[in-house]
Amino acid sequence: MKKSVMAALSLTLAFGAGASFTACKKDTATFDENKNISVVVREDGSGTKSAFMELIGLKGKADVSGAIVATGTTAVLQEVKGNSLAIAYDSLGFVTDEVKLLNVDGVAPTVANIKNGTYKISRPLNVIYQASRVSSGVNAAFLTYLQSAQAQKIISEKGYVSTKENAVQYVADPALSGEIKISGSTSLKPLMEFLAEEFETLQKNVSVSVAGGGSGTGYNDGQNGVSDFGMISEAFNSSKASNCTYYEVAKDGIAVIINKANPLNSISLADLKNIYDCDAGDNAIKTWAKVSK
Repeated sequence: MKKSVMAALSLTLAFGAGASFTACKKDTATFDENKNISVVVREDGSGTKSAFMELIGLKGKADVSGAIVATGTTAVLQEVKGNSLAIAYDSLGFVTDEVKLLNVDGVAPTVANIKNGTYKISRPLNVIYQASRVSSGVNAAFLTYLQSAQAQKIISEKGYVSTKENAVQYVADPALSGEIKISGSTSLKPLMEFLAEEFETLQKNVSVSVAGGGSGTGYNDGQNGVSDFGMISEAFNSSKASNCTYYEVAKDGIAVIINKANPLNSISLADLKNIYDCDAGDNAIKTWAKVSK
């Protein structure tokens, strides 16, 4: 059965005046590698979860038995901080120094390694578009904005990796008006909504609509002109949208984290997959002692 780390947050409210309630706490004073790994996952529907599972080769698979479901970044960090046996994942930009970052296949999860492609649990977040549709007007302005210093600031603040160097300030054009349609990847959608909101603030006579549907929708809508920009959360494949080109908005880097009491510093991608794979069978890794050192 899955356990939710949010389950007991309001139990004390159920007790009357003068009553007391003592919560059970995990014993985290020492680390025992022979105990079962506490596998922490994000809630279903989380873009971080779907990205992580896809990147480690487990796209569409169910959670392992006994997985601890943490809703949101704060819950993930709290669970790992308080549980010496825990392993979890989250966007690199949101990880604090209260937990330990693991290298993956010997490569550290740094912005530099995500940018150069050596850290493997990362992927590009792109928009695709027909060049003729962004040659002028509101679409051209929005593409310029995506490359601006203002956009890079939002990208970094929201936990993504900015890949645009020496970005300059976007200068609004008060005469600009119109509508921009964007659709596709649900992983890029939350970031794009923040970017669209600021663009609308800068360009008060422009409206930007952002819809999901997945990368397949992004390819289809960009190729067929249904949307001005299609969002995809993978490297651009021109065979899927031959009429389009692309721009890399950001990279999504996902960190693997453990409790600071755990002496492990690095994990192989193969071991990570066998921890999170519900169908690993005999290859399943259930205890920290089985993780390659």
